[in-house]
Amino acid sequence: MTEQNDQQRRYKEFLDLLPLTLNLAGLPPSEPGKYYNEEQMETRLFAVRHAYKASRGFVRELVAK
Repeated sequence: MTEQNDQQRRYKEFLDLLPLTLNLAGLPPSEPGKYYNEEQMETRLFAVRHAYKASRGFVRELVAK
């Protein structure tokens, strides 16, 4: 498998898991016209990263059974 195919596969996996990831992260949507500061964005990114790891692990666990 080429590096480009592997990257495309990982990107598709990310997009497939995105709805579950965002639900697990539990972040409220931003208000229109309201911008987050750098610290708030980092906090939200932290939550999304950990939710992605959890959703990916959950799906892999289900598929392996």
